[in-house]
Amino acid sequence: MSVIYLVVGVLFTVAALFTVYRIVRGPSILDRMIASDVLLTTLMLVVGAEMVYNGHTRTIPLMVVLASTAIFATIAVARYVSKQDRPAGIPVGDDSSLGDSASLTTSVDVDSDEPATGDEQGRGTP
Repeated sequence: MSVIYLVVGVLFTVAALFTVYRIVRGPSILDRMIASDVLLTTLMLVVGAEMVYNGHTRTIPLMVVLASTAIFATIAVARYVSKQDRPAGIPVGDDSSLGDSASLTTSVDVDSDEPATGDEQGRGTP
């Protein structure tokens, strides 16, 4: 039975080393964020395996803290990246640069100024 625990420990160590390598190597902030999520998940699995090995549940609060840290860090990075991707001069919440919603659902024929019907748009009529 101790061989199984040794193999599991080696696998967790290898997984943690690969994720630390990805955190250091990058290349983008999103790669680093995914790697840090994987590292936190691996740590949660290590804590869970330790609970099984020793037959207790005292470290469940630690697992909850690790999970919430991963969630809040992912949300923070996603918000940061979404603000970085916006074109300059467009305030957050201003979607006027996306165009009129009616122009997204209605096409205009090149030869006439009338809107195309459902058949001409390839959607079919109801």
